[in-house]
Amino acid sequence: MQPPAGSQVSRVPAQRPPSDHLAPPSPAPAPERPRRRLRTVLTVVTSVVVALCLGGVAAGFVLYNRAAAPDRSAPDVVVDNYLRAFLVDRNDTRANLFTCEGKGDRAAVSGLRSEIEQREANFGVVVRVSWGPLTRTETSEGESVATTLTISGSANGQPRSSRHEDWVFEVVEGSEGWRVCSGQKAG
Repeated sequence: MQPPAGSQVSRVPAQRPPSDHLAPPSPAPAPERPRRRLRTVLTVVTSVVVALCLGGVAAGFVLYNRAAAPDRSAPDVVVDNYLRAFLVDRNDTRANLFTCEGKGDRAAVSGLRSEIEQREANFGVVVRVSWGPLTRTETSEGESVATTLTISGSANGQPRSSRHEDWVFEVVEGSEGWRVCSGQKAG
C-alpha cells in the first residue's frame, strides 16, 4: 500500500536490505614480515662470512706456496739460497732444491761442511759461514757466481778464528729456474 500523497513517508528513500548498505568487512591486518627480513639478513651475513673465509683460505694457500717455494730466479739468488741451506742451516733436503739433478760436482762444498762439523765436534766451537757480494759471469754452459766465504769460529761467544776463501759456483738454467751444479775454491 502506498502512503498518501504529500505525506512525509513518501519522501524517505526506499530502504535496502542490510547486506547492501553495510561496508564490506575490513580484512584482518596483514601479518608483519620480520621473519622474512631476518632470514634475508642472516642469509646475506652468512654468505659474506663464508666468502671471507674462503678468500682467507685461498690467500693463505698462495702465500704459503710463495714462502715455501724455492727462489731460483737468478744465478746469484740460487747460490745464496744454496749456501744458506747447505752451510748455514745444514739442511740437505732444502739444499737439494737448488742443485742440478744427477750431475755436477759439489764434493768440495760437501768437504767444507764436513770440515766445519769436525771442528765443532773436536774443539767445542761454533763455526759460522757468511759470504760477501755474489759476482755473476756468463759461461758457455750458463753462468758462474764468485764470492768470498768467511768461515769464523767462536767459543762461549768469543771469536777464535776466521779465514776467507774465494769460491766459484757453476749454475745452469733449467725449466724450473737456475740450479747450482758445482762449487769449488777459486784457483
